[in-house]
Amino acid sequence: MKILDKLNIAYHDLTLYEQAFTHTSYANETNTISYERLEYLGDAVLELIISEYLYKTTDEPEGKMTKLRSSYVCENALYEYSCLLGLNEEIKLGKGEQERDGMHNKTIVADVFESFIGAIFLDCGFEVVKTFIYKNIIPLIQEHRIDFIEDYKSVLQELVQTDRKSLDYEVVSETGPAHAKTFEIVVKVDNIVYGKGVAHSKKEAEQLAAKSALKKAQGNMANG
Repeated sequence: MKILDKLNIAYHDLTLYEQAFTHTSYANETNTISYERLEYLGDAVLELIISEYLYKTTDEPEGKMTKLRSSYVCENALYEYSCLLGLNEEIKLGKGEQERDGMHNKTIVADVFESFIGAIFLDCGFEVVKTFIYKNIIPLIQEHRIDFIEDYKSVLQELVQTDRKSLDYEVVSETGPAHAKTFEIVVKVDNIVYGKGVAHSKKEAEQLAAKSALKKAQGNMANG
């Protein structure tokens, strides 16, 4: 498996890694085992390593550490880790999921990162997977190379509430067939458009619009 060579994983049991990349849709079509159990294990291992990292490198209280850990292991972050490492390119998907571009589905790609961590843990042990995380993930955290916000709408809402301004999301357009619509949504602050988002669901388009608005707000603060 090329990804193991690329990431310098000295593996022992290749079947664990093959399972780590097997989505349920593919498992159902081929009568194999999906990554779901490995994902469960990898989630716990990752949380422990990040918890230890925060405990040893910060003086933050429990609540702050919990919030930081949540941001470092949220779906957005896991998706970015997975893509940067190239894990998404190895995912085995059923025919239907392939047609839906599952290789770029945020939830699937994020899940695979956790299942991959679970596979390394079972195959090589805790110290090896910890070394892997410290080599490949901790630098991204330290250098702020990943956007760790999970819920842009909530962050924007808090920012707007501070200034007592109104906040509204408006659908500008809906295009495409019923089973694959594309939504364009703008977010307005006091009736002024601050951001725009385009996605295949209203929820995701709103999040992207809020993200765009936050970038604009940060730019205004920097210029001010």
